[in-house]
Amino acid sequence: MIGAAGRGLLLGLAASVLASCSCEDRAPAPPDAASVRSTAPVTAAQPLPELLYLPDGGDLAPSTAPEQELLPGPWGKPGRCGADMVDVRGQFCIDRYEAVLVDKKLGRAISPYYPPTRRLTKALRERWLRDAPESAGSQGRTLSVPEPPGWQLTEEFEPVATVRADAVPNGYLTGVLAEQACRNAGKRLCKIEEWVLACRGEANRKFPYGDLYEETRCNVHREAHPAAVLHQNASINHSDPRLNLVRVNGAPLLRHTGATPACKSTWGGDGAFDMAGNLDEWVDDPDGMFAGGFYSRATKEGCDARITAHPRDYYDYSLGVRCCR
Repeated sequence: MIGAAGRGLLLGLAASVLASCSCEDRAPAPPDAASVRSTAPVTAAQPLPELLYLPDGGDLAPSTAPEQELLPGPWGKPGRCGADMVDVRGQFCIDRYEAVLVDKKLGRAISPYYPPTRRLTKALRERWLRDAPESAGSQGRTLSVPEPPGWQLTEEFEPVATVRADAVPNGYLTGVLAEQACRNAGKRLCKIEEWVLACRGEANRKFPYGDLYEETRCNVHREAHPAAVLHQNASINHSDPRLNLVRVNGAPLLRHTGATPACKSTWGGDGAFDMAGNLDEWVDDPDGMFAGGFYSRATKEGCDARITAHPRDYYDYSLGVRCCR
């Protein structure tokens, strides 16, 4: 047995050892909120970007870095952005695909062929059930008006942007609804500088695949316009819910998410699909802006394609979104 003097000696030795241990021997302190929300690794050569975190998911990207400047990799920590997003040079995340919308309350799929509101869905369905038989184009009298789910006609709901492969992305979005869908997903609209940077990829090219336009690499500048196919006029009836169902030579004009692998904006071993073509995508601009071009837009501008002619409450079949964080 150890006497009182022995026990005192042992306790003194233990205290001495604890007092002299290095910081590396201790359990690390949990990271604070600011370090968790940071989007770049901390090194002496690369200070933390100045991000402002907002509780609604509207964190602001760095405004001091040049728009197209590429920093050395690696592009952040593996898996930092989650399975549905791509890590862009360790500073922000962007959705891998164009958004597929579900309702906030129960996660039910919202029809991609109607605006994501009860009122507009109901109004457009009623109009086109009445007017579709008068369509004069080659498919105008044969292509049926799609039926939205019944609850979309009777219930008020809010959209949530989700990221899914091999799904029809939602068109018919206003800029206001695009912003709401991203916010409800804990994300935000991308700034145009972020969007362009993500589209150009780590090689900083005008197109996701290279510096020069290549026909058919992205789903853009297609051989037909859906309004011409349905109505013999490409400039009218852009609210027709059948437009994104049009097929030409047996192939759909609007493709499923990820269905054009040659149109991939590469970041490391990852990438974002269809940033040029498929659907135009709303970005964060108070006056209204969308980028990238849609499948029938006659543009060869690639990642630099953008439209500023419509306010944020405008919508048509060609307008979707992908979100940032």
